[in-house]
Amino acid sequence: MATLLQIGSFLIYNNALAKTTLQRPQSFKWTTMAKMTPGESPTVLRRSANYQPSRWDHSDLLSIKNKYAKAKRVEERDLLKEKVRKMLGDEKKTYIEQLELIDDLQKLGVSYHFEREIENILTVSYQKDRINIRKDLRATALEFRLFRQHGFNVSEGVFDVFMENCGEFESDDIGGLISLYEASYLSTKWDTKLQQFIRPFATQKLRDIVDTQCDKDFGSCDIVDMVVQALDMPYYRRMRRLATRWYIDVYGKRRNKNLVVVEFAKIDFNIVQAIHQEELKYVSSWWRETGLGNQLHFARDRIVENYFWTIGHIHEPEFGYVRRTMTKVNALITTIDDIYDIYGTLEELQLFTDAVESWDLNRLDELPDYMRLCFRVMYNEVNSIGRDVLRKKNINVIPFLKKSWTNLCKSYLVEAKWYKRGHKPKLEEYMNNAWISVSIPTIYVHFYCVFSDQLSIQVLETLSQHQQNIVRCSAYVVRLANDLATSQDELARGDVHKSIQCYMNETGASEEKARSHVRQMINDLWDEMNYEKMSHGSSLHHHDFMETVMNLARMSLCMYQYGDGHGSPEKAKIVDRVMSLLFNPVPLD
Repeated sequence: MATLLQIGSFLIYNNALAKTTLQRPQSFKWTTMAKMTPGESPTVLRRSANYQPSRWDHSDLLSIKNKYAKAKRVEERDLLKEKVRKMLGDEKKTYIEQLELIDDLQKLGVSYHFEREIENILTVSYQKDRINIRKDLRATALEFRLFRQHGFNVSEGVFDVFMENCGEFESDDIGGLISLYEASYLSTKWDTKLQQFIRPFATQKLRDIVDTQCDKDFGSCDIVDMVVQALDMPYYRRMRRLATRWYIDVYGKRRNKNLVVVEFAKIDFNIVQAIHQEELKYVSSWWRETGLGNQLHFARDRIVENYFWTIGHIHEPEFGYVRRTMTKVNALITTIDDIYDIYGTLEELQLFTDAVESWDLNRLDELPDYMRLCFRVMYNEVNSIGRDVLRKKNINVIPFLKKSWTNLCKSYLVEAKWYKRGHKPKLEEYMNNAWISVSIPTIYVHFYCVFSDQLSIQVLETLSQHQQNIVRCSAYVVRLANDLATSQDELARGDVHKSIQCYMNETGASEEKARSHVRQMINDLWDEMNYEKMSHGSSLHHHDFMETVMNLARMSLCMYQYGDGHGSPEKAKIVDRVMSLLFNPVPLD
């Protein structure tokens, strides 16, 4: 992995903490606009989602300085890194100690420095007889989770030894229960024991611990916090960088913490944060230059949140170009989504869809002014991405990029027509279109082009033809998580029925039951993704790509856990999460 000094001159910064300002809220209502397309009446009634302006001031973002990005800190970090590397190779460590170190490095967000070493350790361990740990619940569950996280096919039968003859699970070991609970979320569609017995058992036991925390002495100040955190969102489904920020604090409070490891993790977090801050300055400047945020007042001005998505997608420092590029793609998707979802008339949307499909700037004159700006920015940015890929990887990907935008706009148009005509789709019909309209296929065509060192036309074709099952599953999760958080507000302003309403209309179920059904759909999709991951083996190439696919599903659970984190970030606690990752460094002793 590249160090900070190897990534480029833009990584040397100064000191201080970011300041953000909350701008005065702006109220949007139904508006009338002058005639924009031939044949229209002089005024057009248009909807508004009443999105609030961005709370992040551009000049404040540019003023961010960071004392942890200096060369001295990087040298200090690299010295500690080599000490940790020696710990990984220490032959005096027991097998369990080795697994615990790997787990801590992953949770502390520094395992990316040691990918090869960790892969070798787990590969060798997987090929050995590990019967000696089978009576240790915590160790067995930890090993199971680490193996499956890395794509190794290990059976749920390893837990049989802990189950009574009647099939019931018994344990009062809190550490073991947390480990068991976390392991249960690595289930596949075939793991009935994990789904039907082990997860419900561990979940209830942990809830009992929280309910009785005042009546017991657990012997550790952080054990209840760990239980609450796990129940709030299991580690496997949590946005990795947020999990890291939380775990650094928890690990630092342990009596048996490794001082070298915790210091290494803290310094590394701050250095990576400084890199992210510089990238944020770049994309904020790009966004300002496009004029989209200032001129299209009906659309969400969310460049910081769009960048935040990319940290959840892939946070390692060497992928700065990927994050900058994908932030642009995210911002364009957000704007175009609002054009189709809120502002454009059906006639205008058809014109825009045709223009995208033709990919021809000569079609600009057919579009209203606000669409001309959006199309021009999209056209220029996507072609620029394509030229970069051609120059670096010698493959013309523009036809694939263009097709992905065409597919996306066509799916948006389908939903606009549904709304206009009062069509209430069944759940299957809705999902067949919605997993495309949620934009994940478009995102992954672009991501694959800029991320992969070995581009394959065959892979591009499967992506553009929507044949990658794990991408489809991830897109379904993003769509359903979004629906759980946003469907009521979207229906109130006037929008097509979402998955919850589709299920209610189709089955007559209550909203509560429909929401429960959607949550179960999300669980089933995670099982499917876990199966796909194991089916493709544990090679780093497949593992890395599949992790990034699943990371978008994780990111959607983060953004929509408490509401519409993309449309109303303050109400959904996203502002606090952004602050913790982008602006607030980890204190050093």
